[in-house]
Amino acid sequence: MPSDTVDSEDLPMHFFRSPRRRFVVRLAFAALAVFVLPESAFAAKTPDVLAPASIRGALQAAWQRHPSYRATEAQLAAARARLDAAGQPLYNPEAELASDDEGPDRTTTAGLSLTLDLSGKRRVRRDAASARVDQATAEARLHRRDFAKQWFTGWAELQTANARVRTGERRLTLMTRFVDLAQKQFSADDISGLERDLALLARDEAQAEQSQLMAEQAEAQARFRAVGGSPELLANLTLPTGTLPPPTAADSSIEQLPDWLVAQAAAVAAEREVTVARRNRIADPTLGAYGGRKRFDMGGPSDNVVGVSIRVPLFVRNSYRAEVVAAQADADVAVADRDRVRIELEGDRQRAIDTYAATQSSWTRWQASRGTDVERRTTLLERLWREGELSTSDYLQQLKQTLDTQLAGAELEARLWRSYADYLAATGQLERWAGLEGTP
Repeated sequence: MPSDTVDSEDLPMHFFRSPRRRFVVRLAFAALAVFVLPESAFAAKTPDVLAPASIRGALQAAWQRHPSYRATEAQLAAARARLDAAGQPLYNPEAELASDDEGPDRTTTAGLSLTLDLSGKRRVRRDAASARVDQATAEARLHRRDFAKQWFTGWAELQTANARVRTGERRLTLMTRFVDLAQKQFSADDISGLERDLALLARDEAQAEQSQLMAEQAEAQARFRAVGGSPELLANLTLPTGTLPPPTAADSSIEQLPDWLVAQAAAVAAEREVTVARRNRIADPTLGAYGGRKRFDMGGPSDNVVGVSIRVPLFVRNSYRAEVVAAQADADVAVADRDRVRIELEGDRQRAIDTYAATQSSWTRWQASRGTDVERRTTLLERLWREGELSTSDYLQQLKQTLDTQLAGAELEARLWRSYADYLAATGQLERWAGLEGTP
């Protein structure tokens, strides 16, 4: 059958009239669709995978207890209070009592004055404070995201340290058992004293390395507690590595990431501070009204006194132009910083996706390898040594390589989880995955 023919069970009858032409037409439409349809139509959607409920609950509790949570809430409260303050009137009325003695005459007056905000300073200050609230809200989300990333990284490192300690304990048990066997073999003149001493040295080395692994475990526990973790509460939990999905193209834009939201809000706030500085260059007039009585000659006739006044500051010695120049420069810095953040986020997103893909591929190959079956290899090595097919040095070397492979596997699993947390953070999925989306 020619390569361009089509199975009759898959296509309607009319395709058989001109198979080559129909096939070319289908290819043309397919190629046209690739160029015409939007990229989002072909982008794979990231599966909505969530962390296990126990892990999400532990993370939420850790966030609520951590000092970073209280600091974040205090920053939000301060920003909202500044917004309320900026919405208040700029000027309060002023009361004035005056008494003048002019020889035999005496004038007593009382008045009120109020500076008028004719240029809209109150409104632009309220807008600037509102932008600062948006910035504080974005920073709170960024702090929450970073905390979740640190918590998961600390937990993965602790799980790795625990696995390495267990592997070290197994190595020490095997070496101790091997020393006992070597002693028996030496007593039976089956091995030399040099081989027996080599077994003793291997056991001593295993003990020294075990103490190092336990020290690394204590350091991992300390780092995990520093981010609010409780190793005791999660002692029975294991890394659900088998549930990790493959990396997919991100379906969210850079503008949805908290890093970008912070930079964007800072740029908007800086631009509004420029408007505030410009409005501050406009003088606000002060209107006043007073009334009183003027008494002529002590004990003589008196008359009512009524008047109005207006005062306007003259910005002659200081025009406040330097404040505008400084605010504009700060705005330029904020805009440049926002553009820098965009470039860094785009590069970091691709890096995180590629790193996670490479690490997950390595982990899949490691699991599929027969060389990682430590139980099978240790049993086989001991049998070969007992039968005399392996020397003591060869047995110890291959056993060490086998156990080092298991230690490397634990480290690879931790690296997989670190790269996965980094991938979720770079693609804007970490908060949803951790169950922190929408929390304070």
